[in-house]
Amino acid sequence: MARWEAAGETTDRATVAEATRYTLGLLTAKAPGRSVEVRVPPYAAVQCVGGPRHTRGTPPNTVETDPQTWLRLATGRQSWTEAMAAGALRVSGERADLTAYLPLISRR
Repeated sequence: MARWEAAGETTDRATVAEATRYTLGLLTAKAPGRSVEVRVPPYAAVQCVGGPRHTRGTPPNTVETDPQTWLRLATGRQSWTEAMAAGALRVSGERADLTAYLPLISRR
């Protein structure tokens, strides 16, 4: 995370991948469950948030975004509302709002 935070948008692909997977891991720890699938292609997808879980096909509650947007959300550099307004989030389902869990890392 420190490398991504230091370099921001110009960070190399491996660092972005590592930071993305790390923060998605933090999300699953903070919001355990299987009712929402969060996708950050091409690096990772996780299931989180308590409630009814899906067992087949596309889950009813999904969040998808690019890695840089995800990392800005995870670190509080961008709000959920700002990302939605910018069209950077694709969200479906009534449980897919992650504002209660973000940011995952406090900015200093």
